Amino acid sequence: MIIAGRLVNPDGVTPGQIRVEGEQIVEVGRRLGRADVEFGDDCLVFAGMGDIHIHARDDVSEQEIHKEDFRTAAAAAIHGGVVHVADMPNNPAAPIDDASYAAKQRHLESRHVPITVTLYAGIGPDTRPLSFAVPYKVYMGPSVGDLFFTTLDQLDQTLSRYRGCSVSFHCEDPILLNANRHEPTHERRRPPACEVSATQFALAMIEKYDLTGKLCHYSVGEGLPLIRAARRRGLKVTCEVTPHHLFFDETQITADNRGRMQMNPPLRGPSDRTALLDALRDGTLDYLATDHAPHTLAEKENRAKCLSGQPHLDTYGPFVTWLIVEQGFTPERIAEVCCANPGDFVNPYTVNPYTVNPYTRTLQTVPLKFGRIEPGYTASLSVLNLARPCTVRREDLKTKCGWSPFEGLTFPGSVEAVFLRGRRAL
Repeated sequence: MIIAGRLVNPDGVTPGQIRVEGEQIVEVGRRLGRADVEFGDDCLVFAGMGDIHIHARDDVSEQEIHKEDFRTAAAAAIHGGVVHVADMPNNPAAPIDDASYAAKQRHLESRHVPITVTLYAGIGPDTRPLSFAVPYKVYMGPSVGDLFFTTLDQLDQTLSRYRGCSVSFHCEDPILLNANRHEPTHERRRPPACEVSATQFALAMIEKYDLTGKLCHYSVGEGLPLIRAARRRGLKVTCEVTPHHLFFDETQITADNRGRMQMNPPLRGPSDRTALLDALRDGTLDYLATDHAPHTLAEKENRAKCLSGQPHLDTYGPFVTWLIVEQGFTPERIAEVCCANPGDFVNPYTVNPYTVNPYTRTLQTVPLKFGRIEPGYTASLSVLNLARPCTVRREDLKTKCGWSPFEGLTFPGSVEAVFLRGRRAL
């Protein structure tokens, strides 16, 4: 198959063609032959976009059958132009060792999802590394389940066993969270100081234990200079930012939408939102990662126990068109933060003892390689149409939770097509 259009890589946008054989890109050029599929000038052809921070809520314990599962998450991802995701470990039955990780991988396999799902393993008190390479997630403060720490000393002792590993940090200082627990609003109970303090500690742990570190869903402008300084010292640290922290701020919270606008870390001030957009442009922030949290509206609007987070997989691609058309991001920069960088993050883990090819239902023995339109990479592509606006409507969403914070909003562009391992899926 030959696909033609305006091809986007981090180093440029060029008219060209992609020759696909099986699951792989085998050739990229200008005159490879008659195109089987051709996209016009209004479209941009990206290497498959990846969301490296989602919560599918699909759990081997089957305790929460009303929640998003891997199948509905995959449908929402494809609808949003996303070809691979990485699922967080804070389930009731958290994957924290070889046995529990393998159980979750087998459960994922049973769902027969078409996209590629990378599973994080959890780090909690008294856990130890798995026997093979996986990305790890650590929650400094309380989260869903019990996979979190109550003191930073406890976390330090545990991380000493993970020297040299890839560890992603939820940066909220548990001591400061406890000190602010009686404040009147969610935003004041989790103030910027919680994130800044936790950032300092996470960077110290990355340096102390030679970790490949990632800071999740960054939200506060005050912490960005700390990240830049750490990189100048040679620390291996990258950083995510979410659509909600780029699009909303605390001035948009009302009595009516407060439950839907609650997340961890919370929305910050307008200056923080501006600083995050600038940091995503200049390379301080490395990934557009949604923190997709598909809680139902009933759970979000329960004032007694509102759950934190928003669903964003369905709207990933349309949101990207907002970044390009209305915020002035270049397609090349989008190719970095949505394709190349997420690919670089998951590529080391696309073959482990439990990875199964979703098409053949057999162990995946050939590494998948996401992130660039180049020979040897997996033939998964995300095509955006910048001239075909789309309005977010509840009835169009694929996520099981059935709602979006962007409902009624018209984005300037839309998802034109999605290819998964050489097959058109949308």
